[in-house]
Amino acid sequence: MARRRKGRDVSGWLIVDKPAGMTSTAVVNKVKWALQARKAGHAGTLDPDATGLLAIALGEATKTVPYITDALKAYVFTVRLGQATNTDDAEGEVTAASDSRPTDAEIKDALGAFVGDIMQVPPQYSAVKIDGERAYKLAREGETFEVAARPLWVEELLLVDRPDPDTAVLEMVCGKGGYVRAIARDLGEMLGCHGHVTALRRTWSGPFEAEDAIGIDTIDALAHTPDLDAHLRPLEDGLVDLPMVTVPPEGVARLRNGNPGMVIATDVEYGDECWAAMGGRAVAVGRYKAGTLHPSRVFNLSVS
Repeated sequence: MARRRKGRDVSGWLIVDKPAGMTSTAVVNKVKWALQARKAGHAGTLDPDATGLLAIALGEATKTVPYITDALKAYVFTVRLGQATNTDDAEGEVTAASDSRPTDAEIKDALGAFVGDIMQVPPQYSAVKIDGERAYKLAREGETFEVAARPLWVEELLLVDRPDPDTAVLEMVCGKGGYVRAIARDLGEMLGCHGHVTALRRTWSGPFEAEDAIGIDTIDALAHTPDLDAHLRPLEDGLVDLPMVTVPPEGVARLRNGNPGMVIATDVEYGDECWAAMGGRAVAVGRYKAGTLHPSRVFNLSVS
């Protein structure tokens, strides 16, 4: 018999404003402890020194994580012009320097090359795998290796502030898998002055915004109390980018058993991915086919 996990059956999202100096995994563990939750995970890693929105999924909501991970997300970040580092951020060693500084107009002109479908080479100090090993581990050991370029969709990249000649503040909206440090590095190279990230904040991801997030101090203060539960957002918030269909009572059991079930749909076409609900609660996600939903994920939530 499989051993039962300890903890509460808590399902939903807790939106956290991650502080600098804390890993994304540490935030997940903190939330899991504070809510005494059986299962938790996050929708998109932030570097330890980065701040901002970290969406933590609990219980059944962990099944919706891919829909937030794949959604557009926004970052505001500061680039130090004139220096390159081996990590592409302020934690690394300076590897090149330049006295050249671009004008605001030159920066704005260069940003266009990073918008749309681009190919991006992740930083040497990153979690991508090289022959089964994490790139950052090989880099720390002094190994020489190449990181393959990866596709990235960049919706928008703007210069939002220029406090001084050495500093540019940018805002980027992008898809899954983007490295802000690589943008800073490549922009510096394009401008002929080098560059690295000194500050990074994620401001929103899919339907979630940092201004609605709670801080670690609040989580500590409300740990193990119903007041923290009050900050939970429903599992369904992770599905807002998918169309919804309605499940009649007779279709619920079939869907939860992984079988096609009858649904009532409007504005959904054959083959569309959608989520099925009864009484506003999610029952399953799947493909719509001629009046039925063929489930790929099912949710064990009470419905009425």
